[in-house]
Amino acid sequence: MMEESLNVLGEPLEPCSLKPLTGFHRDGYCNTGDHNPAVHAVCIYATEEFLEYSKKVGNDLSTPIPEYNFAGVKPGQSWCLGGHSFVKAHLDGMAPQIFIHATHKKMLELIDLETLKQYAIDL
Repeated sequence: MMEESLNVLGEPLEPCSLKPLTGFHRDGYCNTGDHNPAVHAVCIYATEEFLEYSKKVGNDLSTPIPEYNFAGVKPGQSWCLGGHSFVKAHLDGMAPQIFIHATHKKMLELIDLETLKQYAIDL
């Protein structure tokens, strides 16, 4: 039996986005594990400002890549962002708001809960 996925609050992980379909496994959830070194565990709310920042620092989320069936993230959509990218954005003062109930507990290995709560729009 697979271990139940929990969010940073210790509750069952909620879906992040089904349209566009997000997550490392493209199942709508920010599940992660040893097979996912970028730790795509934080469910963000994408804004134009954050997408521009992300592209500028080398993580282009907004440009479609049809060969990977990736339409590109648009402002107003939710997306499972790599945990290291979120921490960098936080340190740069550019972190987006997040959906904490859809953010995997593995993020707590990268950043503390109180900091994550500052960005939560679903508390």
